[in-house]
Amino acid sequence: MARLVAQNHPALHAIAEEITPEEFSDGTVTKLLKSLRAAIKTYDAEGFAAVAIAAPQIGVSKRMFLVEDQSGEDDRFPTLVAINPRIIKYSKKTHAVGEGCLSVTKEYGLVKRHTNITFSALDEAGKAYSRGAGGLLAQIIQHECDHLDGILFVDRAEETYPIDKKPDQLREA
Repeated sequence: MARLVAQNHPALHAIAEEITPEEFSDGTVTKLLKSLRAAIKTYDAEGFAAVAIAAPQIGVSKRMFLVEDQSGEDDRFPTLVAINPRIIKYSKKTHAVGEGCLSVTKEYGLVKRHTNITFSALDEAGKAYSRGAGGLLAQIIQHECDHLDGILFVDRAEETYPIDKKPDQLREA
């Protein structure tokens, strides 16, 4: 079973490779998606639910991420598979928001993100799509796209805090 890799793993610090058409037809995409779904369920941190995971977080340097909220709240986020995603439009408006990461287990931080984005990607069948996102979903997509470019939230954070001592204004983010 796929496991989350530690913050120092090389896949988390490299630009991930595009998924090829052959990887759709040979079962690689299906297997990787299954691995991402299994790995996101293994995240266990008291008071935190996993909402998304990128392939580099399981040590696979491929441009794919999955948004699949594990909080148990109905319809909090849509399940979303993004293969070879590209953010094609950013809002001018930004805000500083609290972030954590499945691969950075001991820190939480304040990161400046665009409030709205538009991105394009392929779904698990290889069909192209584009969509917009705002608020927390826009933040998640930017965070996951950063993973695909070898960037962790701590690389962008204005401030970081030990996960057990984060300020109150970050608790709800």
